[in-house]
Amino acid sequence: MEHIWQFRWLFVEGTANTIAVALVSVSISILFGLLGAWAKLSSNKAAQKSANFYTTVIRGIPDLVLMLLIFYGGQQLLNDIGDRTKLWGYVEINHFVAGAGTIGFIFGAYMTETFRGAVLAIPRGQIEAGIACGMTKIQIFYRIIWPQMVRYAIPSFTNNWLVLLKTTALVSVLGLHELVYNANAIGRKFREPFTFLFMALIIYLILTAVSEFGLKKLEKKYSAGVRRAE
Repeated sequence: MEHIWQFRWLFVEGTANTIAVALVSVSISILFGLLGAWAKLSSNKAAQKSANFYTTVIRGIPDLVLMLLIFYGGQQLLNDIGDRTKLWGYVEINHFVAGAGTIGFIFGAYMTETFRGAVLAIPRGQIEAGIACGMTKIQIFYRIIWPQMVRYAIPSFTNNWLVLLKTTALVSVLGLHELVYNANAIGRKFREPFTFLFMALIIYLILTAVSEFGLKKLEKKYSAGVRRAE
């Protein structure tokens, strides 16, 4: 415990980096998820096929493999193109950008199904009623689709977020000084890996508990009208 307190600032730094990676990743995943859900629900065949290809392929590749492929393979590809075309010099992909971007891209496939299922759960009659009342597509989206989509999506979104939060640990293999990387590094230095990794475990549990509490509050907010109706 003495060493843990001595290097507490490394745990603070690691936790801050972990939270930052998670927040950026989930923002990217929401963007990809909304675009993917729109593509799957659209009448455009090309958009449907592209979205289906995206969700099928991404969910079939291990997260770590894709992360290493993008970080090392993508960096090598960019440098090879730069050497041949002479359009740019040596490119080094930032660890944070590579990690957060890859995780966001991966979980965008899961968010796609989350949002698509939420939209399909909305009674079609409500949308038709909005059209009959003369609402524009934008008004229908913000007044009918979005509030209910959020309510239906929150349970699945919560699960995706918690898995994403744990997946941020994979960024440690890229050398980013997040929670697992710092805990493992200090543990190896003092030959006490269990002690420091157990501390990282506790911090992850705290982050998970706080996340669940906040998302449950959000779910209650969007379900308030439903509870009164019942």
